[in-house]
Amino acid sequence: MNLVGPLMRQSQTAVLERNTTLTGEFATEPYEAAWAGEARWFVQVLERSAEDAELVLTTQISPDGITWCDHDGGSHRTEGELTTWAVHEFGQWLRVRGAVTPAGAQVKVRIYLAVKS
Repeated sequence: MNLVGPLMRQSQTAVLERNTTLTGEFATEPYEAAWAGEARWFVQVLERSAEDAELVLTTQISPDGITWCDHDGGSHRTEGELTTWAVHEFGQWLRVRGAVTPAGAQVKVRIYLAVKS
């Protein structure tokens, strides 16, 4: 009798920004996810200071949590209340860098990172 079955996948969701008002350029705190094989960002827009306030986001990766470069996935614009995208082959650390435009505009957000082994 074989008692060893499929391994249960591990998952975790981190809230990197909670009800945070963003303006201009920013970056989230880094998150160490070396154990994970896949990740998904969820960015929830709670409020915009103006209709034309736009939020552009880019996943960044790092081998050490100090030095950063953009991931291959490109940039993402928030559309509607919730925007999401997957990240694969990211190595050790993840964060999001972004910018709110036009100058002086503000966007209030929640940013979640869901990772899975």
